[in-house]
Parts: sequence; C-alpha cells; structure tokens
Amino acid sequence: MAGTTGVWPALRYADARAAIVFLVEAFGFEEKAVYGEGSRVDHAELVWPGGGGVMLGSPREDSVLTDLPSGVGAVYLVTDDPDGLYVRAVDAGASVVDGLRDEDYGSRGFTCRDPEGVYWSFGTYTGE
Repeated sequence: MAGTTGVWPALRYADARAAIVFLVEAFGFEEKAVYGEGSRVDHAELVWPGGGGVMLGSPREDSVLTDLPSGVGAVYLVTDDPDGLYVRAVDAGASVVDGLRDEDYGSRGFTCRDPEGVYWSFGTYTGE
C-alpha cells in the first residue's frame, strides 16, 4: 500500500454537487471523480493537495450509509498555509467557528463549517 491513501472519510450531502463546488473553491480540494446523473452524486472523490482526500455523495436509500444524516462530520486536514487557507475559506462563505490561533502543542489553524454544517479543521499539526 505504499504511496496510497488508506483513510477516506465519507460524507453525505443533501446537495452533493454544490458541496463539491464549495469544497474545491473554499478549501482547495481537487475533483478526482464524480459519478451520478443530474443533481444526484452516487460517488465523488476529492483529493487534498497534501495527500489523502474525502469521498462524498447524495443520500440514497440503497446505500449502506442510508442512516447517516447529510451534513454531519468533522474532518481535520494538514496545511502548511493556514493563514492563506483561512482567507480563502472565509471569502468563499465558510462559517468560522474557531478562528486562526496557535495551539499549545505547536499547531496553527482554524475550524469552520461548510454550508451544510460539516466541520472542517485545518492546521499545521501532522501528528506524532
């Protein structure tokens, strides 16, 4: 598995197509794959420039995630430019819930919510 991403958070959005546009514009995700017809998104993969990514889609009765409400979740992403990303997110309409700050464990970052309510935290902390 060397060179592959082994963790992909999966999210559901009531308006998955609008969520994709927002995540690309506000945070800088790159659209890798989107499957579905019309307003429905059966499966989408958005990659994070620093590695990894998220999967998302529209609510579907035939999904194993059928009980997962739309717009629920919290995702942390590593960035080497939290200040620039903060400006980008705010300019795109993200709702900031915890502004830019330096943490006692050495990270600098912030937390915001997307239009459907998912929490997105960004910081310089890369783990132990």
